[in-house]
Amino acid sequence: MMNAHFLYLALAIVTEVAATTALKATDGFTRLMPSLCVVVGYSCAFFFLSLAMKVLPVGVIYAIWSGCGIVLVSIVAWLVYGQTLDVPAVVGIALIVAGVIVLNGFSQSAAH
Repeated sequence: MMNAHFLYLALAIVTEVAATTALKATDGFTRLMPSLCVVVGYSCAFFFLSLAMKVLPVGVIYAIWSGCGIVLVSIVAWLVYGQTLDVPAVVGIALIVAGVIVLNGFSQSAAH
């Protein structure tokens, strides 16, 4: 079963990705609903991140949070906004995924 701190980290990642995706739709914070999504999303992301930090080391959490966020935002931008990635971008994203896997699977820093 997933520990609560990893659930909080997952929620932080999901809400950050939602907020970042909505940021493009704010049109410079001139549109109310997307702007509210950004503010609420980032607020939730930092709240859940703070809960995860009660147990997990800040460096490990930030690496996982930002790495997963980059990958997921890239995928959502491709699906929602039709943005494309070239080969070097895909390779870079694959390296980020590999780094997150190594942190979670092999690092004793992430174990608690």
